[in-house]
Amino acid sequence: MTSENFTAAHAVWTMPLHTPPSRAESAAGVARAGETESRTRRSPGLQVTWAAHEDEVREAQRLRYQVFATELGARLTVPRGAPAGHDIDVFDAYCEHLLVRCATTDDGEPGQVVGTYRVLTPAAAKRIGGLYSETEFDLTRLRSLRPKMVELGRSCVHPDWRSGGVILALWSALTEFMHRNRLDTMIGCASISMRDGGHMAASLWEQLRHTHLAPIERQVPPRLPLPVDALQRQLCVDAPALIRGYLRCGAKVLGPPAWDPDFNTADLPMMMRMDDLPGRYRKHFLGN
Repeated sequence: MTSENFTAAHAVWTMPLHTPPSRAESAAGVARAGETESRTRRSPGLQVTWAAHEDEVREAQRLRYQVFATELGARLTVPRGAPAGHDIDVFDAYCEHLLVRCATTDDGEPGQVVGTYRVLTPAAAKRIGGLYSETEFDLTRLRSLRPKMVELGRSCVHPDWRSGGVILALWSALTEFMHRNRLDTMIGCASISMRDGGHMAASLWEQLRHTHLAPIERQVPPRLPLPVDALQRQLCVDAPALIRGYLRCGAKVLGPPAWDPDFNTADLPMMMRMDDLPGRYRKHFLGN
């Protein structure tokens, strides 16, 4: 995750290198990803790290392109001068990027990046002027949470590594970071494919609004709503695996889905709060 000490570049796609925090920055109380006591975590066959330089961020962006553009058909707008075959936007330069790699090669080289998240913390959001989620939702009702709220985004896993271990490794690192830095809220947009015209998304929203909807004071309206009233809403559907995982971790849906025509998805606004993390997951992720 990005730290409060992250110095953002103003270029649209050129990623800054990390620099040591000043004494004043360190006093902010949020540890830099590259300076935490466990920058690298290992689980069987996997290595979890925070990107420390531009080349590592490029690896994450290539995986995102492979999943979003090549596999799912998203229409990505690439900044002028950016390398081809990468998913890059203006928020990348203000985020830290969490990577999961497969096992190190026999010659000692880092393994392939097979999973990634990007994370925007409160101070970084102030520097860029907002959150990616605000391009899709009016987040006014979350104003009081912002000092300790981070945004998760661009999560994806390589198609050969979708058995669950990669996403659990990512979540473990994210939870540890939140706990260590006394951050309490994670928000983001959870995407549902609209290859069927949006009927699955509308039906899933119909289910979740009865079981996992946040209270009215935390609900956020979409800027471009999915026209759920014009779609089938009574289909028997299962939530995508990522959304199921969020819900098991205590997440709430913040309102009806937005329509993202570029990614051809319906995006549900979701929130996870550390206080709502069930005990079994807290023990698994944090060991307590």
